[in-house]
Amino acid sequence: MTEPQEQDMLTIIDASGGCVRPDLVPDEETLARLYRAMRRARHFDERAVVLHRQGRMGVYPPFGGMEASQAGTALALTHDDWLLPTYRDTGAALTYGLPISQIVLYWRTSPHGWAMPEGLKVLPFYIPIATQYPHAVGCALAERMQGRRNVAMAYIGDGGSSEGDFHEALNFAGALDAPCVFVLQNNGWAISVPTTAQTRAVNLSRRAEGYGIPGVRVDGNDIVAVHHVTREAVERARAGGGPTLIETVTYRVKPHTVSDDPGRYRTEDLTREWLEKDPVTRLRTYLTTRGLWDDAREDALTRDITQEFEAAVEEADRFSEPTPSEIVDHVFATPTPQLTEQRAQLLEEYGA
Repeated sequence: MTEPQEQDMLTIIDASGGCVRPDLVPDEETLARLYRAMRRARHFDERAVVLHRQGRMGVYPPFGGMEASQAGTALALTHDDWLLPTYRDTGAALTYGLPISQIVLYWRTSPHGWAMPEGLKVLPFYIPIATQYPHAVGCALAERMQGRRNVAMAYIGDGGSSEGDFHEALNFAGALDAPCVFVLQNNGWAISVPTTAQTRAVNLSRRAEGYGIPGVRVDGNDIVAVHHVTREAVERARAGGGPTLIETVTYRVKPHTVSDDPGRYRTEDLTREWLEKDPVTRLRTYLTTRGLWDDAREDALTRDITQEFEAAVEEADRFSEPTPSEIVDHVFATPTPQLTEQRAQLLEEYGA
């Protein structure tokens, strides 16, 4: 039997911070914007874990190590486009424009964080695996039916690519040329199951071929490469060229959630190998080598994102504790008879 072969993936800035495709490097302003987005996402991720340990946030799924995959894709969108994140894509939603205070409230399981801001086309974080893919097709087709050239971008993990919704969405989008960009973050693990155990496939982007759409494989720890291929996919979709599947090859160096112990199912040696490919360090090394970054700029950026985060947490803290009846709000635009009845029962029992 022929063994599956791994296809080359695009890398522009390699793990050492060297440039292997100078022809694809964007301008200095774009590079700085990409770096800032990654640093901002990492700061949130690290501080969210601290908030959980302080009892100020509920169960939270870290995305450490995946900052390039999330920020690089989200930055390719405009605010007229749709973003459909999974529960691990806080970095993408943050980069797209979801306020930090709202994200904190969401992961506090507060109803005040459940309703997305008016005018921001981002859907709530999806806990069910792969359901956001068909939803993205619906959002994209709705935009086209209304005569708009907007795009829908949805995320999934490598484990989710084995779900039925994944395949149905790709087939649906391909058949109807839906303006979608499907991001498949191959981070090595479906909770405690390694990618090699849940599929024989090596190159997950090739699954696109079965649905007649382009599939692209990219170094998910190289934000410059991620942004490059995503921008091309977005432009193609916006121009009527249909959907694209992008596999970002990355690694979840943090636990599945703050309640997970990854030491029970993987070795630290593998994690250390991926830490040497750290996306933030990689781009900073490249920028520093070119004379585009220094310690003074890094310190200024750190102060900026730290102040932003602390102010947002203070804002979230000012919201009142939710009342029992609020748990049934923001479920449907028009409450169902069952929800109306449940809300009345909660009001009768708790008075709030």
